[in-house]
Amino acid sequence: MGQELVYFLTICVRDRREVLANGAVFEAIRSTFKVIRSWEVIAGVVMPDQVHFVITPRDDRDLSVGDFSNAFKHLLRKQLGDQEWEWQRGCFDRLLPSTESLDEKWAYVRENPVRAGLVRRWQEWPYYVGLIEEQRLGKLAASPTIAVTAARGAPDR
Repeated sequence: MGQELVYFLTICVRDRREVLANGAVFEAIRSTFKVIRSWEVIAGVVMPDQVHFVITPRDDRDLSVGDFSNAFKHLLRKQLGDQEWEWQRGCFDRLLPSTESLDEKWAYVRENPVRAGLVRRWQEWPYYVGLIEEQRLGKLAASPTIAVTAARGAPDR
C-alpha cells in the first residue's frame, strides 16, 4: 500500500442558507457517516451554511470525491426527510499532497467557527465530527498526523 489519499472537501447549502448547525442536522450527519462505508471522515466541522471534511477512501483508491459528496447529500436528505433547503450543486475538493498539508487543513477546519465569529475559541463550537471532535473533547493530541497515525496505525513506507 502506498501513501494514503486524503482530501479536503467543502459542501455548501444553496444560497448559503444557515440551516446546518443545529442538533438535529448534526446527529443526522453523524448517522449518515455510518452508512457511507467506503470513506472515512478523518475530521470535519458543520458550519451554519456549509460542511468541511477531511476524508480518505477506506480501500478503493479509485473512488471519486464526487461519489462521496453525492452519497452524503442523498443519504443526509433521506435521514432528515423533507427540508425547505437544497444543497449547492457539486462540491469543492482538494487532494492533500502530504501530512504537512493535513496539519494545515486540520488547523483550518478546526478554526473555521472562530474565523466566522461564531465562537471565541474553537473548543466552544459543538459541531465537529471525526478525530477533531475527539480532540475538542481532550481525547487526542493537537496534531492530526499524530491522531491519524494513532487511529489508523503507522503508514507504510
